[in-house]
Amino acid sequence: MTGRSLTPAQEPGRGPGPEPTRNRVLRAARQALRVLAVELGTPTEPGTPLFGSVQNAWLRRLPYLVAFAFAVSLLPTTINVLNNDYGMNGGLTGALATAQTVPLLLAVTRPLQAWWVIFAADVVCALALTGVDGVVGRAWPWPPTVIVGYLALMLALSLRERRRTLIAVWLTTGVAGILSEAITPEGSQSTWVLLFVLSGVMLMMGATLRERGDAQRKLIEQETISEAERARRTLLEERTRIARELHDVVAHHMSVITVQADSAPYRISGIPKEAKEEFGSIAATARESLAEMRRLLGVLRSEETERYGGPEKAPQPGIAMLPKLVEGTVRAGVPVELTLPENPVALEPAVDLSAYRIVQEALANVVRHAPGARTRVSLITAMNGLRLTVLIVNSAPPAPSTPLETTGTGHGLVGMRERVRLVDGSLDTGPLPNGGFRVAALLPLSPPPSSASPLSAKDSDSV
Repeated sequence: MTGRSLTPAQEPGRGPGPEPTRNRVLRAARQALRVLAVELGTPTEPGTPLFGSVQNAWLRRLPYLVAFAFAVSLLPTTINVLNNDYGMNGGLTGALATAQTVPLLLAVTRPLQAWWVIFAADVVCALALTGVDGVVGRAWPWPPTVIVGYLALMLALSLRERRRTLIAVWLTTGVAGILSEAITPEGSQSTWVLLFVLSGVMLMMGATLRERGDAQRKLIEQETISEAERARRTLLEERTRIARELHDVVAHHMSVITVQADSAPYRISGIPKEAKEEFGSIAATARESLAEMRRLLGVLRSEETERYGGPEKAPQPGIAMLPKLVEGTVRAGVPVELTLPENPVALEPAVDLSAYRIVQEALANVVRHAPGARTRVSLITAMNGLRLTVLIVNSAPPAPSTPLETTGTGHGLVGMRERVRLVDGSLDTGPLPNGGFRVAALLPLSPPPSSASPLSAKDSDSV
């Protein structure tokens, strides 16, 4: 048998040799360079100017003004420094100074592309300065004008690009400075560490400001969305409440129809057989409609109402119950004056309920937000007898007081608007010059049908 000798890397119990480790390091380095190239080559929102979303016109122009000021001031200064202080050739000086300063105007809309141009021009300038005699005793590889322009570019870059891109730019700046140590001219003053530190500080400050602005903008957007959702939810809740109340009103009248149709043959003598059958059909149809309505609209009622007896069939309150409502408000500490029409007013159930609820909501708002304020409630009929005006006016509180509720859901005004819209009315609300508040609702006056004789709620509950 012939044996095969194992290399140290293949012997059992031995770790990997130096070759696999070197490969892993090279692979990690290539991966890092690939990520660096992707970050440096992928700008964020190219073409969008800095502060472009700001509403103030002067703030939108501010980046252009700042970039123009830096470009105009640094261009002649850079030419003078490179030509007179460092002794660089005039033609090369003009080309490099232009490449180092003019792209600052591009930084307003495309800061990452401007960085590529300016950084390349700075590196070429540093290489060109190694061949001139004026570099001895002066800043290298980055002259003072280069540092100023580069820091201005870092500010524009940090206000636009994401954090990984900023880190890539900063590391590239540091690597260029480290590599420059190998060709540093004798007698020059190294400035790469200074630029590396200052650029990092500028990038961090700009990124912090940008992220703070983004966070505030998102917070405002969320507050706007939350406010819209809150208003929508309030509106839906108020519509549900109105639907429940209308369900009670309709259920009451359907119960009245059923009772009248069922009892007509017993209350009226001499009715033909065909009429009895017609009354029976009316009663059956009304009873079926009532059951169907209860099935469809019963879900709008709260669990507590369902638990304690199911849907109510008694009529909802109307303007006849306003004196009792005002009496309770007076006991709560709010002086209220009530004025009702001299002659009885015949209202449809929906209008009657809407008038009562509008007064109820208005008085509740007075109790919550202006406790102790004198309030006047007036119900006025129009001369032509077609409109009813519900007017609630309260003055300012007699003494400064803390409202019982500083924040609310806004159900009061929302509910009033929905109710007047339901009955084809109009609503006018607003503050008064003396510090009070006014609510004026204009509701249509239309008497209910007179064909149905009134029945008590007790009778209707028997259905």
